[in-house]
Amino acid sequence: MPDDLDERGGAIQRKLWGEGVGRGTPNTPAGRLAPDFFTLVRQFAFGMFWDRPQLATRDRSLATVAMLAALGKTEELRAHLVGVRNVGLTKEELVEVLMQSAVYAGVPAAVNALTAAADVLGTD
Repeated sequence: MPDDLDERGGAIQRKLWGEGVGRGTPNTPAGRLAPDFFTLVRQFAFGMFWDRPQLATRDRSLATVAMLAALGKTEELRAHLVGVRNVGLTKEELVEVLMQSAVYAGVPAAVNALTAAADVLGTD
């Protein structure tokens, strides 16, 4: 089952971030420190949850962006803002979701999220 979860999770990651992702361990400081962690994330988060058929990847992506904005997790948010564009969400839709986060998570969280989005998506 873990091999199946690994492949399913990797397929979702490639859908979000392209063919260079979803296999092996990322060559990042965290990846070099704890390489097994990223296999577990691929299997658990992406293989077990993101691959469930009840929500489309686009919808899961949108929900993830909203939650990361609310939690103030801007580094992870940046990565998911790239991925969410690859599954069909528009810049305008993302801006609306991030603006709405101010109502439930507070204005500072929304400003941080919009700042991250401006860096990733541009301001044009």
